[in-house]
Amino acid sequence: MDNRRLIPLLVFIFSLIMLFDAWYKYKNPKPQPTAVTQEEVTPQPSAALRLEEAKISGEGTAASLPQRQSGQASATAITADQAETLTIHTDLYSADISTLGGDIVRFELNRYKANGDKEKNLVLVDPAHQYAVQTGLVGSKGVALPYHKTLFSVAPGPRELGEREELQIVLSAESDSGIKVNKILSFKRNSYEIGVTYSIENKSAQSLNAHAYFQFQRDDAPPSGESKMVHTYTGPAFFDSEKKYQKVSFSDIEKGKTADTLPRKTDNGWLAMVQHYFVAAWLPQGHSEREFYVRKINTASGDKPVAAAGVILPFPEIAPGDKATLTVPLYVGPQEQAQLKKLAEGLNLVVDYGWLTVIAAPIFQVLEWIHGLVGNWGWAIVVLTIIIKLIFFPLSAASYKSMAKMRTVTPRLMALKERYSDDRQRLNQEMMKLYQTEKINPLGGCLPILVQIPVFIALYWALLGAVEMRDAPWIFWIHDLSSADPYYILPVIMTLTMILQTRLNPTPPDPIQAKMMMMMPFIFGVMFFFFPAGLVLYWVVNNILSIAQQWQVTRMIEKGKSHSGKAKTGGAAPEAANDENGKAKNPEERPDEAKREGEDASS
Repeated sequence: MDNRRLIPLLVFIFSLIMLFDAWYKYKNPKPQPTAVTQEEVTPQPSAALRLEEAKISGEGTAASLPQRQSGQASATAITADQAETLTIHTDLYSADISTLGGDIVRFELNRYKANGDKEKNLVLVDPAHQYAVQTGLVGSKGVALPYHKTLFSVAPGPRELGEREELQIVLSAESDSGIKVNKILSFKRNSYEIGVTYSIENKSAQSLNAHAYFQFQRDDAPPSGESKMVHTYTGPAFFDSEKKYQKVSFSDIEKGKTADTLPRKTDNGWLAMVQHYFVAAWLPQGHSEREFYVRKINTASGDKPVAAAGVILPFPEIAPGDKATLTVPLYVGPQEQAQLKKLAEGLNLVVDYGWLTVIAAPIFQVLEWIHGLVGNWGWAIVVLTIIIKLIFFPLSAASYKSMAKMRTVTPRLMALKERYSDDRQRLNQEMMKLYQTEKINPLGGCLPILVQIPVFIALYWALLGAVEMRDAPWIFWIHDLSSADPYYILPVIMTLTMILQTRLNPTPPDPIQAKMMMMMPFIFGVMFFFFPAGLVLYWVVNNILSIAQQWQVTRMIEKGKSHSGKAKTGGAAPEAANDENGKAKNPEERPDEAKREGEDASS
């Protein structure tokens, strides 16, 4: 097999792998349930909660849902416009809390800038996406408890963390039956974790059985500024010890295909609403009973699919005159892997590395360690690329040696092709003889590269998924490694390095293949114009190192061939059988070839 034909084949295979990887990330196919009923695909809470399903899902108009104004029963519908909004300021974020349900309806991160507008802070929980962090209570038949459409009253107090270590916001509601509920939100310094506590005081004459639900509501639109060239997952995700990390796409929720992926009832696990670089997660503690659910929400506009994903936890039975509390931590912030690991088992899995997580996760750990030494993520990428190149140095050297040898015999291969153009079988035989004589492995230039492809793709996703790259500067004009190069300097350099690499490789004898090889740098270059600068930086450094290694190996091989040819022929190069254009000379000028032809004829 002609090794030169394998080069475009290798590029084609690599492109297919990249396309498959992107397609996998986009589709993220789930196993299809078989012959399920509506009862099975719609997560049902326990019998005591089924009467309250309309509450949890948020379905129906505001007028159709039971409302309580300032803790008292009221037939008047309360809307979000009638509720008060409190803005809480901490050192890391600002949060808007509505007195309607005590829900977080907006969450702005102080240390992260918006996509496309670096003058503004990033808004994670965004009303534009119908994104809200909601909680509520449900009880047994005939017991009305506050939920996320109940109007709460707010206790007076500070709204800024200031010099405090902790700030608490207390919201209260009381039903006509004598059930008093306090919802307490606790904000801590230098932490994205928020404590959400329900305290129930039973002033009625009967025991109370209650459950609390904690959910996220969001539409299926990707975050603003999301690159169309690089797709990342946006949507609910669940984790438990049995099914581990499971993503539930909005399309599956819309179609009711969640029966096989949802953990349902368990005694551990958490749920999250994931998007590129950031996550919001409910993190129930211990091994208490819990039940997960997802639901489609029917909105008034109906223009975008909206879903609710949540978890239900029970209160212990509350006797008359007794109190009970339940606390569930809420994390809303960046996907900083070291921090996520400390908060809950498996929470770091929200950093999506695709199907090569087993390779990408260790690569990022090494990158993080290098960053601790050099103090800059751009230089950390450069150092990591050098380390990976050193690890694969023997494989790369073998590949470049094979290509260098192929380069030295290219004129002779072209002569054989011209001579045996009408006899394909004879051409292959003569080519194999030449490979054996020159000790060339036709696959030697491709197989080592194929082995490295999974590592390259894993590093690609490690750099793509790391929030640490977001707004991280390198040098000069690169102020954000997660965004495209504003002046396209790195993509241009990458294109030039790919062109130089192509020229160092053996020229394919087929003109169509040669043109395709020359077009590939420009095709990849255009693609990388829209890729994050950190990814382009990796490819540029890798290309430069590859060029240096390939040039050195090629120079050594060609120099060795030149000395060997002079020793054998008294100064004549082994390619003397060809003219300066690589074409075969006539038999009189090639006595060795004429001799072999005579032997073939006599046989």
